[in-house]
Amino acid sequence: MPLWNVYYPEGAYTVEDKQEFAERITGIYTKYNLPAFYVSVMFHELPADTFYVGGEEASGYIRIWVDHIARRMPDEMSRWWMDQVNELIAPFTAERGHRWELHIDNTPMELWTIDGFYPPPADSDEEKRWARDNRPSHPVAT
Repeated sequence: MPLWNVYYPEGAYTVEDKQEFAERITGIYTKYNLPAFYVSVMFHELPADTFYVGGEEASGYIRIWVDHIARRMPDEMSRWWMDQVNELIAPFTAERGHRWELHIDNTPMELWTIDGFYPPPADSDEEKRWARDNRPSHPVAT
């Protein structure tokens, strides 16, 4: 799974903005064959006096924290992926005049379950079935 946590100032995004943002985030992963239901996005609206950077109130500042679990980004691809993500978020950050910060953690897949199931190996037939079904399920007997 990638789990995106988007912390943003009060009023920065409408319900429609969040829907579009979440769809674009999901799309960047499904484009590379990750099941859509692996992608989670949580929006955290923060009142003006609750976010500080460098000891100063940070109005208009957006902080994005992503946990990657389903796939680990190889070091040699990190910059390429960050460029893809920065391009994806630009309409919701830079193009709206916000300052932002982004970081991605790579969490071991062995420490992850969905509905109590251990996800199948990447790009396996079982994972492809999960993607088609858009949900986790028991392995198919062969």
